[in-house]
Amino acid sequence: MPDFPNLIHFAIPFFILSMLLELYVSTKQHIKTYEIKDAFTSIVMGLGNVFLGFLSKGLVLLALFYVYENFRFFTIPVAWWSFVLLLFADDLSYYWFHRISHECRFFWASHVVHHSSQHYNLSTALRQTWSGSFTSFIFWLWLPLLGFHPAMILLQMSISLLYQFWIHTETINKLPKWFEAVMNTPSHHRVHHGSNPIYLDRNHAGIFIIWDKLFGTFQAELKEEKVVYGLVTNIHTFNPIKVAFIEWYYMLKDTFSGTKSFSNRIKYLIKPPGWKHDGTGKISTDLREEWLNSKKSN
Repeated sequence: MPDFPNLIHFAIPFFILSMLLELYVSTKQHIKTYEIKDAFTSIVMGLGNVFLGFLSKGLVLLALFYVYENFRFFTIPVAWWSFVLLLFADDLSYYWFHRISHECRFFWASHVVHHSSQHYNLSTALRQTWSGSFTSFIFWLWLPLLGFHPAMILLQMSISLLYQFWIHTETINKLPKWFEAVMNTPSHHRVHHGSNPIYLDRNHAGIFIIWDKLFGTFQAELKEEKVVYGLVTNIHTFNPIKVAFIEWYYMLKDTFSGTKSFSNRIKYLIKPPGWKHDGTGKISTDLREEWLNSKKSN
């Protein structure tokens, strides 16, 4: 078992200093990006995620090791070149996890936490799920199957999370074109957090934006369309318990209440957010198409 450090715990002082620096810079730039109650909620959600991570990490390690010890095709050594391969393999895993978390309501019930803030700053990066880590690991099970050691996988997942911290800011506009073309940036990720129809369910990248361009989910930030942060229907609460579980409540209520077929009840778990069995709901593709049609007519 390779002995890798827990990078997230070491990064906590860096997170704090970065938020203070961002607050200073945003004040100089006259950008009102922080709201005390909102930032406090994000920090509490982050602390809760770290605490619950002690519980979920055991489950994740058990699953990864079970696949690695019993079913792996190869044994990939711990070496510099294997970490390069893992960098891209992990990021591809993250892309599909992230994308499906927007397209399947069961996973959205956890991921919605990260999108629930109507502000966009470094504290928003800390607004993490309390439930998602118990299920999201399934998108990484193919990595120990290939032969990557579980400890390597967990380390790379931490590196990916650390990278994504700095892109949650409005203080950085656009970076050099070559960097914007390949890497995930504040501009690309602002789009991802937008509730504007044109921005919904776009830019799912972790580190490399190339996956969105490859799989057709890329959207550039438009000068004429300022990003509006938050959800299509915002939850309007700073209560961490509600932030963590309110979508679970709504999803289960839609699933088990009323008169509907068994198949439609299941669809409330697997269909995208906004879907309704009676056809009255609108998912992100419907909202985007309406927005585009309105632009054409104008």
